[in-house]
Formats: sequence, C-alpha cells, structure tokens
Amino acid sequence: MKHARVIHDGKTHLVTEAGDGRVALPDGRVLDEAQVQWLPPIEPRTLFTMAINYADHAKELAFKAPEEPLGFLKAANTVTGHRAHTVRPADAAFMHYECELAVVIGATARNVPAERAYDVVAGYTVANDYAIRDYLENWYRPNLRVKSRDTCTPLGPWFVERDDVPDPMNLNLRTLVNGRETQSGNTRDMVFGIPALIAYYSSFMTLAPGDIILTGTPDGVVNVVAGDEVVTEIEGIGRLVNTLVSDARTA
Repeated sequence: MKHARVIHDGKTHLVTEAGDGRVALPDGRVLDEAQVQWLPPIEPRTLFTMAINYADHAKELAFKAPEEPLGFLKAANTVTGHRAHTVRPADAAFMHYECELAVVIGATARNVPAERAYDVVAGYTVANDYAIRDYLENWYRPNLRVKSRDTCTPLGPWFVERDDVPDPMNLNLRTLVNGRETQSGNTRDMVFGIPALIAYYSSFMTLAPGDIILTGTPDGVVNVVAGDEVVTEIEGIGRLVNTLVSDARTA
C-alpha cells in the first residue's frame, strides 16, 4: 500500500493513494494532488547518503567504482515534500538533481547480515538529492554546503511498504527536466545494493526506525536553473515533482 502525509484544511492527514495522483483522506474524501500540501511521507531521523554508487555515474565523473560504500550523513533540514520549491543559490554555477531510491528503516538494527537486511526495511520512497558542484571539496565525501542545504532533498510523494516492492534491486528510475528525459537507469546497476548497504552501516552503528538510506544515482545529471520543473520517478514507487526557485542571497 502507498501512504503519504499531507496538510488539508490546516490539519495533517495520513492518506492513501486513490489513483491518478489523487489521495484518499481517512474520512473517505478523495482529493486531487493539487488540493493538498504534501509533506515528506515520513519524518526522517538520520539520512545516509551515498557517493558514487552507480558504476555509470562513477564513469561520468571520471572515477573508478569505490571498493567500499562511500557514505556520509545529511541533515534533516534538507528534506521537503512533493510539489515543493527548492532554493537554488544565486551564486551557484552548477546545481544538479539526483534521482535516488530511498530505503526507510523500520526496526532497530545492529550487525545485520546482508541475507537478513530486508527484515529491517519498512519500505521505500523517492528522493531527489540535489548537489551544488560549486561548493564541492571532495567527490568522495561531499561537504555540508553541497548536501545539507535547506529544501534540497525533496522526498515522496509516497511511502511504499516493503512487501509491495517484490524486487527493489530491479526498478527503473528516471529524471525529467521541463518534461524532457535527462536521466535513466535501473537499481540493479548499484555498485552496492540495499543488503550490502544495510550490512555495512549496521556493522559499526545502530540503525533505527525512521532512518533513511539514499542509495545513489545513475549518470545523466545536468545543470538545472530557477524555474525548472524536475520530476524524479521510480517504477512502482512514485513520481516526485519539484520546482527550483532563485535565492537572491549568496551562500
């Protein structure tokens, strides 16, 4: 089942999918997606982000695929919802989207073997993990100004329960900018798949319900500017819409 969190008539509601982008409120009313304000489908705890976790993206950046996961943390202030605006710094020369499968942890997990990794997964959602290359200091460990900026991680619109995604390691994903497809790939092309990532992180720290692992992006990232509509889409998970707006301030 697909769930989402929205605001309608000043109240937060947990809704389900009613088809054609519509939402069903708990009282049975069905609304179009434009009639509600979308929140991230879950309230995130810790966000784990992967650098260079698709081989084609590594090649695009002229790097060889890493020998172990290149993970770093991302602040919760970055998260925003479906149809929200993301602020593009006025002094940024190159800012790009990253369509990513987001894995939501559903149980306390420590030293989880890869073969049991899915036992601790609650479900999945779509993430758009924007990056601002101007501020990049190290491709392997992106700094805070690249990855922890306000509004730069749209998430949603739906949370899809684990058992409703038979094979999360074989999902098509793509990005469209102003209706034109600019990125496409499949989760099977990850360097480190979901079981490996959960085993890796839980080997040295405790994962908790509400933690989110962003699993990386394939090649095809291009510069986007204020006014662009960016759609990140993952087969069976959802279609996340985001619009860039300009920030008159510098970083």
